[in-house]
Amino acid sequence: MLLDPPFSSTCTAPAKAAEIRFTKTLAAELGPFNINVNVVAPGWIETDRFDVNAKAAKPSNIDELHIMFQNLLADEFGLQFHREIKQGAVYALMVDKQGTKMKVNETAQDFEIPIRFAGFGELIGKRVPMPYLVWTLGQILQRDERPVIDKTGLDKVYDFTLSFSPDLPPGARIEDPPPGLTERPNLFNALRDQLGLKLEPQKGPIEMFVIDHATKPDGK
Repeated sequence: MLLDPPFSSTCTAPAKAAEIRFTKTLAAELGPFNINVNVVAPGWIETDRFDVNAKAAKPSNIDELHIMFQNLLADEFGLQFHREIKQGAVYALMVDKQGTKMKVNETAQDFEIPIRFAGFGELIGKRVPMPYLVWTLGQILQRDERPVIDKTGLDKVYDFTLSFSPDLPPGARIEDPPPGLTERPNLFNALRDQLGLKLEPQKGPIEMFVIDHATKPDGK
């Protein structure tokens, strides 16, 4: 699937693995908003693959692209879902007692991707809203199985640079690591020291998207 501009990995999901892949990707993106996504799927969803080509008519922000994408899935796959809420383990992103160290960006919307990876464990943020930051942190912390939620109370967009030493999966190693990688702080300490933010483990409400229905396209 092609969406211009390509704001998130959700945009490529259906072309790679139809509903299952979309469900997994959507779960990762909505985790920071306390939303889990599950699917009970017929066999063809596991085996069949589909190419869905689309292009936005104009530069659009993330929320607008998500609505377009939902409408496309409803049209192509007859996608229907409902929301459920349960209590679960989350990370709450909060402002540290010393206050935020991020710089407010008051420039006009430029429709660029807010956070870019500048290297292993290095993020550069420009005009970043808090929901996008918590989504990015949720992606980094997926193995913790705790969605990240926003409790900062910050409602502007911000510029920042974040440098940390990522936690690797068991048995994984980095060939030719960048200089100084092992001396960097972990993500939790880097957030506090560099951005003035902190992640606290808590219990909280988690909204789940449950896919009720999907129809196999006829191939036309």
